[in-house]
Amino acid sequence: MSEALVLATTTGPVRTLTLNRPAALNSFTAAMHVQLRGALDEAADDAAVRCLVITGAGRGFCAGQDLNDPEMSGDVEDVVERLYKPLALRIRSYPVPVIAMVNGVAAGAGANLALGCDLVIAARSASFIQAFSKIGLVPDCGGTWLLPRLVGRARAIGLAMTGDKLGAEEAERIGMIWRCVDDASLQDSTLALANKLAAMPVKALAQTRQIIDAAMPMDYAAALSQEAQVQGGMSRAGDFAEGVAAFLQKRAPVFKDR
Repeated sequence: MSEALVLATTTGPVRTLTLNRPAALNSFTAAMHVQLRGALDEAADDAAVRCLVITGAGRGFCAGQDLNDPEMSGDVEDVVERLYKPLALRIRSYPVPVIAMVNGVAAGAGANLALGCDLVIAARSASFIQAFSKIGLVPDCGGTWLLPRLVGRARAIGLAMTGDKLGAEEAERIGMIWRCVDDASLQDSTLALANKLAAMPVKALAQTRQIIDAAMPMDYAAALSQEAQVQGGMSRAGDFAEGVAAFLQKRAPVFKDR
């Protein structure tokens, strides 16, 4: 029986996937990619899951690619295309909100995996490192797209070129992540947010991610047209009818679309 490199736990409507190579700071191997993709697909297919949390076991979130993995002895371009690109795209097309709970160091592809999630909550002791330049590579797992959009071109280039460690408090200050919290409250804060999102119309939340990303290269008129088109589709869904009915009846809504 293969080793469990990704642990899946469920608390109500929240599924948590934990990268489970703590001795190696949860660095990626090809086998971990396979198990993570399977766990992501399984959670996406489960109608009871309304929010996903990704975290790491032990003292790290994810240290990026394990350079000792036999995969790295081959074509690196193939590794990125075959493993990291599909992972990044899966997160960005996920049917429910995705939270990265960063419990420690997030380096290289591990940092960009976190930044590709919808919301990042990090422990105060956590850090983010674009470690690629230190081994003669460039950011991957979406880093070249994510970084300038999150923090601007100057900071993106600075972080990518220097490979300097960025603490969680500074990451929050510059808008790279959603929240930095005390280490002791990380799990409770993340679960509270996950349950809050799970009780909301998650289909609309996933669509919000999609249209914000799609609007980035658009001009203003095109973005307005996109809003109208998506709004039209959402207004014909059950959650809109439930939301309006609950508002008029002065009760809490019960959203079910996904």
